[in-house]
Amino acid sequence: MKIVVVDGYTLNPGDLSWDDLRALGECEVYERSTDEELLSRSEAAEILLTNKMEVRGRHMERLPKLRYIGVTATGYNIVDVVAAREQGIVVTNVPAYGTASVAQMTFALLLELCHRAGHHAQTVSNGRWAKSPDFCYWDYPLVELDGLTMGIIGLGRIGHAVARLAQAFGMKVVATGRSKPKDLPANIAWLDLETLLHTSDVVSLHCPLTAETKQMINAQRLKLMNPTAFLVNTSRGPLIDEAALAAALHAGQIAGAGLDVLSVEPPAADNPLYKAPNCFVTPHISWATRAARSRLMRVAVENVRAFIGGKPQNVVS
Repeated sequence: MKIVVVDGYTLNPGDLSWDDLRALGECEVYERSTDEELLSRSEAAEILLTNKMEVRGRHMERLPKLRYIGVTATGYNIVDVVAAREQGIVVTNVPAYGTASVAQMTFALLLELCHRAGHHAQTVSNGRWAKSPDFCYWDYPLVELDGLTMGIIGLGRIGHAVARLAQAFGMKVVATGRSKPKDLPANIAWLDLETLLHTSDVVSLHCPLTAETKQMINAQRLKLMNPTAFLVNTSRGPLIDEAALAAALHAGQIAGAGLDVLSVEPPAADNPLYKAPNCFVTPHISWATRAARSRLMRVAVENVRAFIGGKPQNVVS
């Protein structure tokens, strides 16, 4: 079968191997593709793999040999699954490969908000400590997590992993979501969203993007948070009204925000969060540890192998 990877660079910038995929058929891997290149490069493809390149109905109509689209990610909104279903094209994703890495990044952002390690290390490199009249200094309030409350919105696999890390730091954990889990641990309190926002010292987002959750963190809900609270988002950018968050940070309504995702990626040069105080934005890297990408590659290849064998797995179409 002819296999085409239209945007392989993000998954594999060179530290992984495509050999297992190449063993399954004639395989072409492109680092990036434009919309027109997607069509020209996939003209003979029966199997297409994409990470963030959109594959819509208008593409499928012009790719008559296409029988399978593998999304090398968990989120699959980049593919028109309705159109795929209508045309008999199987669509798969890769669930749960990055749980540990995303939870770890949640705390990387939170700890930066608590200690500003990057800022203080830079001041030392700039020679400030060597010239200091005191044995130490700090430019921002230093925050201890022990005894604080972590509010988790979305208690799925990643939410549970974040809860375990929070408890290891001595934090109390409260959570909310679409429905209360039947197996909710006894050491996690289940609250409504408004109560969670009002009582949490840290609010961490781990819910999917739906019509109901889009911009769920808006101006009204930001006002419910405490002025000493932090907001962390390693889930989906559109969960937050970015203009409202920027305004809240400028007004001191909350103490800071750590974001690994934005509503548009790559973002516009004038995104209001760039100039918002106490706001750290990283370029959607929580999923991208080598360990997580290795798992992602392995399952993506297994998905293709299962499809070729007539027993597709992780089907979302």
